[in-house]
Amino acid sequence: MLPARYILVLSGIIFSVIIHFTLKSLLSDPTTPHLENIWWGDTDKSKIHDETIKSFQINISKQILDDLEFRLKHHRTFIPSLENVSQQYGINSKLLDEIIEYWKNDYKWSERQNYLNKFPQFTTQIQGLTIHFLRVKPNIPKSRELHVLPLLLLHGWPGSVREFYEIIPLLTTPQKDKNFVFDIIAPSLPGYGFSEATRKPGLGAAQVAMIMKNLMNRLGFNKFYVQGGDWGSIIGTTMSIMYPSNVRGLHINLCFSSKPISQIIHFFGSLYPKLVVEDEYQNLLYPLSSFFHYLISETGYLHLQATKPDTIGVSLNDSPVGLAAYIIEKFITWTNKEWIKREDGGLKEKFSYADLLDNVMIYWITGSITTSMRLYSETFNKDHTSLQLDRISVNVPTACAKFKNELVYSPDLLLKQKYPNLIHSVTYNDGGHFAAFELPQILAEDIWTAIQKIEENYSKNRDINNQQ
Repeated sequence: MLPARYILVLSGIIFSVIIHFTLKSLLSDPTTPHLENIWWGDTDKSKIHDETIKSFQINISKQILDDLEFRLKHHRTFIPSLENVSQQYGINSKLLDEIIEYWKNDYKWSERQNYLNKFPQFTTQIQGLTIHFLRVKPNIPKSRELHVLPLLLLHGWPGSVREFYEIIPLLTTPQKDKNFVFDIIAPSLPGYGFSEATRKPGLGAAQVAMIMKNLMNRLGFNKFYVQGGDWGSIIGTTMSIMYPSNVRGLHINLCFSSKPISQIIHFFGSLYPKLVVEDEYQNLLYPLSSFFHYLISETGYLHLQATKPDTIGVSLNDSPVGLAAYIIEKFITWTNKEWIKREDGGLKEKFSYADLLDNVMIYWITGSITTSMRLYSETFNKDHTSLQLDRISVNVPTACAKFKNELVYSPDLLLKQKYPNLIHSVTYNDGGHFAAFELPQILAEDIWTAIQKIEENYSKNRDINNQQ
């Protein structure tokens, strides 16, 4: 039998080894995955490589519109909401009735279609899928010489390119104090709106990131900026991890870190929140019970779409009323957490019914709600999570616009574990999840400011390298 002191020494060694490998696992990044350039289109068309870029206009047939009109007029009577209940059980029946009445009587598709066609639109085939995108070039006065920076705008769910219509002119109009301006490329994600969906399993966020990178390369951009919220943030982050030589800078407005070290800091921060987050934002992170209760109450859709998207998709694709309820409800609680207590949902404070229904219509006329939701099931599965992208740091220059009513709030201490090259980070005391749609002026100004910082940082590094 070993003496007690040897047992203690051996135990100490084993404990030290465990701590060493645990810390190494927490602090080191896994190897960046390399994905194959998969053909996601129809198998029988796999030998047809059409790299042309074609003009596109939205032109919806009378048959589709007549069918929509019939379904809106003949929907079943809504089940009344419970007494003294606003949006706590989902969208309030009185609010939904008001929205549907507006849709039937006041929403004019001919006018809205013209509005949605106001920007140049195109399609091109990327990895077998027809990808739709807006391409808006800046109008530069002859008297000025400006650098034109390509900026890829990525939307999320349940959004669409409609979210960007107000912010695009703000980004393509030259600013007096800036020596650059943006060339905007805003694609519909695969399976969303006018972009084709794959029939093959496996098209998750990482695979979409490759498609978006290939789209930018097709347009002649080897280096470009990326901006996004929701899925756009996740896909943009993934592009920055997998293609750092292509992404010149990243700007996101859904900012979070899923790295284990960030989660540990968040957890232990509950013992002394001041070490993690500023006093004025402590209530957005702590107590942990409130933080997780809110996430659970607002993410039931995520579990459903990550497991059985096709089942709920049948209902939503068959009923325009159901589709509107499912989508617009997110614009209530994700824009302002307090609006759940209001019978009117607060929607008209930030949106018009016409704007919200534009977004719903894109899903309805393309029949894309089911394929859009599949992005969840293809990303939150074993194959995709095995890529360990959540644990890999983003080293490209990164900027974050944090809006107070976003689904999650992450202080810079947590963000820097994921984004060590965080050059710009601002918290706004207004706004929520759909920042480009809700507060286009504020988000645009943040993008201008952030990218100017990134460009200046590149210039400083270039000057230093030239002096060495």
